[in-house]
Amino acid sequence: MPAGLVAVHRARMPKIPNGKRMSNPIQAAVIILWATLSACMLSTGSNLALAGPAARSNATAPDAAQPALQPRARAYLFRGALGPIFSRGMDRLTKRLEEAGISADVYEFTICRLIADRAIRDFRDDPAPITLIGHSMGGLCALTFAGILQSKNIQVSLVVTIDPARASPKVPLNVERFINIYLSDSVLGGGDVVAEQGYRGHYASFDLKQHPEITHINIDKMDSIHDQLVTAVARLATRPVQTNGEALPLRFVVPPEASVELWDSGAPQLARSGDTLQKLAALNQVPLWSLIQANQLQDSVLTAGQRVIVPRRLAPLVATTTGVPPKR
Repeated sequence: MPAGLVAVHRARMPKIPNGKRMSNPIQAAVIILWATLSACMLSTGSNLALAGPAARSNATAPDAAQPALQPRARAYLFRGALGPIFSRGMDRLTKRLEEAGISADVYEFTICRLIADRAIRDFRDDPAPITLIGHSMGGLCALTFAGILQSKNIQVSLVVTIDPARASPKVPLNVERFINIYLSDSVLGGGDVVAEQGYRGHYASFDLKQHPEITHINIDKMDSIHDQLVTAVARLATRPVQTNGEALPLRFVVPPEASVELWDSGAPQLARSGDTLQKLAALNQVPLWSLIQANQLQDSVLTAGQRVIVPRRLAPLVATTTGVPPKR
């Protein structure tokens, strides 16, 4: 038996009550039999020696129905320049995603292409929904990353850019959902990202310039945004959202007193006689300002049959932490 295998089985061999290893001839024979049986099972590819109860049950009943495995999502997060100092929100979000069962890692934007090449290999070995999230230069990286995947015909489930650099590329056509959360008056970020011509995915842009408490340094650390992103990524990982009908792009300047709700696109609705934007806002559980901006209309009586754009959420809202985001 190989030395490594002997070591494993020594670690697993029974103990006598006082905690010492068994050493008399009968005990030694038991140990040898245990090691021999285990080696046979390993050589035939069986996992009975090391697997849990579920695996043992499946092995003894090969005809039993196997449960369908859910896809394992992968999330790649990227910090901006001087990331360990100024983009620590990406580390916090990565930890939150891991706690939700998502395979997530955070990197410096400078190794963007290297990680993209690794992601291509991982996807080919084991396809799973891909999420890309980046702050500042990390946002530019996330879009560059998506473009690299497009060249290999790999879809991206979700891309989120958080105050990305102004030089960020356009949203490539292989991205199913794109969300940009930014400050249009930011010197360090301010990237108002648009999509490539012919883009048919979900698109939503949120300009937070009217929120003086939010800066380029703390926009990546907002707990309310983290809560919504974790919920969205987890939902897309287990059962990708199927949205019927058109996916209409949304572009908002979020009012000063409004919370940031991450809708992923707009859906068309036809007004009925007597409908107003306020009535439709209450019916769809969205704030009135979102309908006013999405439709460039004031709240007035709508014409029957008039087409109205209504924001729709990527995933149900979760309880969020209120308050001003931390400065660091």
